Amino acid sequence: MYAWIFRHLPGPLWARILICLVLAAAVVLLLMEFVFPWVSTVSPWTESTVGAG
Repeated sequence: MYAWIFRHLPGPLWARILICLVLAAAVVLLLMEFVFPWVSTVSPWTESTVGAG
């Protein structure tokens, strides 16, 4: 899958590498800002019992 994406990006090698880095940073940003906070609100594993004694 990653090779398919890399082959279909426009430009020379250095531009494709730069585009891949920007895409990876965008994915990480979206995960950190929207997906992970939403998952933490709906997951049942946020309640901790360590030290509750």
